[in-house]
Amino acid sequence: MSFSLKFKLALLDNVIWLMLFCFFALCAAGVPEFASTTNIVNIFYHSSIMSLLVLAEGFVLISGKLDLSIDGILAFAPGVVVLAAAKGFSVLGNPWLCLALTVILGGLLGFFNGFCVAKLEMNPFMHTLSMSIILRGLVLYLIPLSIFPLNPVYSYIGKARFSLGNHSVPVAIAVVLLIYSLFSFILRRTVFGRNYMATGGNERASYVAGINTTGMILCGFVIAGMLAALAGILTAGRQDSVSNTMGSGSVMLAFAGALLGGTSMNGGKGSAFGMLGGSLLLGMFSNSLNLLGVTVTLVHAAQGTLILLAILVDRLRTRLRARLLRNEQLKKLKESEAIGR
Repeated sequence: MSFSLKFKLALLDNVIWLMLFCFFALCAAGVPEFASTTNIVNIFYHSSIMSLLVLAEGFVLISGKLDLSIDGILAFAPGVVVLAAAKGFSVLGNPWLCLALTVILGGLLGFFNGFCVAKLEMNPFMHTLSMSIILRGLVLYLIPLSIFPLNPVYSYIGKARFSLGNHSVPVAIAVVLLIYSLFSFILRRTVFGRNYMATGGNERASYVAGINTTGMILCGFVIAGMLAALAGILTAGRQDSVSNTMGSGSVMLAFAGALLGGTSMNGGKGSAFGMLGGSLLLGMFSNSLNLLGVTVTLVHAAQGTLILLAILVDRLRTRLRARLLRNEQLKKLKESEAIGR
């Protein structure tokens, strides 16, 4: 593969950062106070929950599947654990245990999704959509009113801050950056990551090559469930309460963020920091609309447009990649024919 082709493919895979830079420059010039340090920190902070959901959705997309239940898990996992603790279950008196059980419950829900999709071969779209409706309905039934206040330990990563120079930085930002760094290492530097990417790229060929594709898909859903539960902990901590509206309507934005970040709907493509770029773009987009005083109804319409843009970007990226690779193959064929003559 020529250096020129490698550069073009790398640019195509990381186009989100170019989009992010252009959008930031545009907003800095046209939106008051957008480029201030305080507002930039706010963008990172308010993007932290969506960042985890984008990573959860993107991770499943890499395996060639889809998970529409992550917003339901976000509300259900912390909701059930905090409700059980509030009802006086003595074993849940330890807030550290509550944190662990929340993430474990998210993983168990992800395992159920993965089992149904990978083992029972259920359609991932229909199954996870039904799970989202079920979980959201259970949350509405179990938690008709908000539960507050939360134990300071449980809400720590959602609302705590630490000093960095002259600025107060939310702990949630550090947690999200640490998680993204970990997943970037897993996907790029480990055998599991390479096998996982291969499963999404071509499941049948990966199975023939000896990769446990069923296990890979199952792991993807489990990890997505745990990330969604962690996003629920951040949400509950930020508002210092658990409510039945947490994460409502966020799954499609997470889907858009993953696509904008370079994750392919066809599977086998994606990077952790690309998804981070996608989530930051979503955060900047929402922040700029709020600063401009755009009404809520128009915000929803703008978000729908952004989802449409994400799908369009994914299609264009796929076609451009295929065209570049096809042109490279034709070039090699012509060169080989010329040498043969």
